[in-house]
Amino acid sequence: MRLKLFAISAGLLASAGTYAQSSVTLYGVADIGVEYLNSVPNAAKASSSLLALQSGNQSGSRWGIRGVEDLGGGLKGIFTLESGFTIDDGKMAQGNRLFGRAAFVGLQSRWGQLTLGRHVTPFWDFSGAFDPMGNAGRFAIGAQDPFMLSQRADNSARYIGTFGALTVTGLYSFNYNNTEVPGNFTNGREYSLMAVYAAGPFSVGAVYDQTNQSSATALTSNQLIRRAAVAGTYALGPAKLYAGYRYARAYNGASLPGTGGAANTYSNLAWAGLGYQLTPSLTLTGAAYYQNLRYAHVGNPWQFVATADYSLSKRTDLYTSMSYALNSNSRSALGVNGFNDVLGASSSEQVVPGKNQFGAVVGIRHKF
Repeated sequence: MRLKLFAISAGLLASAGTYAQSSVTLYGVADIGVEYLNSVPNAAKASSSLLALQSGNQSGSRWGIRGVEDLGGGLKGIFTLESGFTIDDGKMAQGNRLFGRAAFVGLQSRWGQLTLGRHVTPFWDFSGAFDPMGNAGRFAIGAQDPFMLSQRADNSARYIGTFGALTVTGLYSFNYNNTEVPGNFTNGREYSLMAVYAAGPFSVGAVYDQTNQSSATALTSNQLIRRAAVAGTYALGPAKLYAGYRYARAYNGASLPGTGGAANTYSNLAWAGLGYQLTPSLTLTGAAYYQNLRYAHVGNPWQFVATADYSLSKRTDLYTSMSYALNSNSRSALGVNGFNDVLGASSSEQVVPGKNQFGAVVGIRHKF
């Protein structure tokens, strides 16, 4: 009996030691604020103002769980499940998906990590590192090119490796929105590669992405979009400088955001900005974006953004952000939250074509 008890106790201790090498973390963000917009079309298509409660202004509201298990020899098993929601109405985001922001599992070692599932693309990581506004849900680079902010890829494999000051990210998706078609292996295919070098106050990055447009039935569709970008940052005391450039081109009948559906166009997007840590609690950020939409005859819009963020604690902050979208002709339709042809015909955040738009939001964000 004593030997049996000893064996059981040893087994329990060994099991406890094994589980001690594993961890699961619950985390999340709750972000909500009040937004004001002018030059919004109403039911009579007249210019009106809008006042609304909005979720995810600086960070998309979300909750998630991530886990890691030590498999020995420097190898770890990892997973992440992350769900987006809109805190103003309690609904799930990302097309009503349970884990719409991320859902993947894989392995990690000193050579990097390889995961399978639904991932953000390298362009999302790129904009988070090199857009002065980060991955803000409003008044950021996503208004100029939503692909850079919100793109996620289903059915994808992603690799991330860090080697000294260099980080390399690669992604391949068999179909980025889960509409595979038998006999068409390029339908919805996406592949992307990013490299970022960061040393001291300086960082520079480059990213490339090619996306074949996805159809639920097409056997011969070969529409595709190619994007490439390069950007850099430089920290100087409490200040941080940003600058970047993105090239995009549509092929074989595909179209780019902001062109009103015009086929086979290309665009150049440039930006610059400054972040400044005025006090330990107060951060100020400003940015300017300019897009040259070639061959679409829809103008070359500008957008200007300024944000102030005040930390009440490590987890809770107050923020205010203002933006002004400057359209260059009567067909240009960029609002502070994006182009009309991206927001959709029923969106209450559009801009009257040819009008300039001002927007402001004041809100609170809590991280847990």
